[in-house]
Amino acid sequence: MTEEIRPQSTETAKTVNIELSPDIRDNLGTRRVPPLRPSNFPDAGAAVQTLTSSTRPAGTVDIMLVNPPTADGAIWIRSQHRVGRRSRENMIWPQVSLAQLAAILSPEYTVEIVDAVAMRMGWPEFEKILEEKRPKYYLTQVTAPTLRNDMYGVFLAKCLGAKTMAFGTHVTPMTLESMRPFPSLDFILRGEPEMTLRELLDKLENKTPSNPHVIKMLAETSKTQIKRVGSKEIVDAFTESTDNSPYASILGLAWRQGEEIMINPDRPFIPNLDDLPMPKHELLPLDKQRMPMIKGPFTFIVTSRGCPAGCKYCIKHVTYQNSVRVRSAENIVAELEYLVSLGIHNIHMYADLFTVNREHVINLCNLIIERKLNIAWMCNSRVDYVDEEMLRLMGKAGCWMISWGIESANEQILKRARKGYKKEQAFKALKWSKAAGIMNWGYFIIGLPGETEESIRETIDYAKQLPLDIALFHIAAPYPGTPFFYEVVENNWFRPGTKWEEVDMDKSTVLDYGNISAERLEYWQKRATREWSLRPGPMLTFLKGLNTWEGTKSAINVGWQMLQFAKG
Repeated sequence: MTEEIRPQSTETAKTVNIELSPDIRDNLGTRRVPPLRPSNFPDAGAAVQTLTSSTRPAGTVDIMLVNPPTADGAIWIRSQHRVGRRSRENMIWPQVSLAQLAAILSPEYTVEIVDAVAMRMGWPEFEKILEEKRPKYYLTQVTAPTLRNDMYGVFLAKCLGAKTMAFGTHVTPMTLESMRPFPSLDFILRGEPEMTLRELLDKLENKTPSNPHVIKMLAETSKTQIKRVGSKEIVDAFTESTDNSPYASILGLAWRQGEEIMINPDRPFIPNLDDLPMPKHELLPLDKQRMPMIKGPFTFIVTSRGCPAGCKYCIKHVTYQNSVRVRSAENIVAELEYLVSLGIHNIHMYADLFTVNREHVINLCNLIIERKLNIAWMCNSRVDYVDEEMLRLMGKAGCWMISWGIESANEQILKRARKGYKKEQAFKALKWSKAAGIMNWGYFIIGLPGETEESIRETIDYAKQLPLDIALFHIAAPYPGTPFFYEVVENNWFRPGTKWEEVDMDKSTVLDYGNISAERLEYWQKRATREWSLRPGPMLTFLKGLNTWEGTKSAINVGWQMLQFAKG
């Protein structure tokens, strides 16, 4: 018997007749190789859709609002009012901005707040929660020194099918630079996020808010107010683009159109903060929110937004800016009474500048006294926004501590930074505060433009002279969008190879002035911490903070961190 064999690798293929043995004929390799066919790959995913992450099991939520785990497992601060930083004082920063967003979405959406920092939660546990809750939408707060870490959470949520969103003090001024390197991020809510989030979800879900205040705020800050934003050319271009996408008409939103990143005109600020629904404090881990020197949990109440001062280094230039909106005293007290009903008696009156309006402070204090509210509270201030009579009333109303932005002892540095107070005002204000029974917490910044080793020495000596109970020394950090940031860029003071994670007020690797290096700034920051802290007065304050077992553990940990930091 013969078999035709057709060689396939020669140009002159010939048919060859060869006698094959039965064994060879049984070898299937003697058969002709079939011709090349079109590819047709299988779709296995369609067969197992119900078994994979493409479906959402029972118990899921519409939107998850997240303060994600930290890269080093330490306590970090993230806030819509502030920049991110590692908390050397072990303060669990209440995520009231997330509670406010939750209130804006109620009752039309199911919401879960996950504060991984307060819960001391690592990434493995956080991933399990994501798997269980499988949110349709994922919103996280992002700051410069936590950028890559925060975007890891965005990536995980995106892998589970969520539409992902971010807001905060880094992604607002660095919108393109945040979305380009992190393709898992779908949207950025620039500036004040509440109404942008609500409008976006309503468009995606085809829902309508039922709260009349929310409806009012949407009308005040939506496309009906478009004439308030930008030039005629910008407005016309924006109006023409609204037919292209459901996202194009949402002010304050950055989104993706194919490969292009679209940034809509800015959303106007909410005119009346009293219209905001009360934050959903009950969704926060209230029992985990702690800070040094207080017994029991605490939380924030946002009393106002915006500050008229011009400090060049302040992140308020990115967030609420110069226009001040103050909540009424009655509105604030209603929230205070609600918190008391939840068992929270320690309050931080949280604002860009709490004492921005004297009449407002007086009215609030009188109302707290009149209602006999059982609260202890603290706040922030500037030394040129107080007087003796007002401080006495604040002490009577339960204020026990004020944090003061003092920054430097050198008036030329203060003037260049547009801080704008006189040194004698600091002595006077802090003396009045102590006389009113209020403790003083001073914040200082080392390394502002014009700094020298002599001026740093001046600031350390000044801090020792002031009647302060606590002091923290930070290094000037050029956060994107602040006037200080643009000054650093213009003068080429950024160290080559700087990463966003290094733009941190507790690090110094980003600044290199001609007369003083980053290493020297770091040396002086640690020396200032060491010199100020290791004195009898501050040590006594530290010991008084050992008032509970939890407080003792935290204080010992803080002390250890401070010692390690100061000697490093």
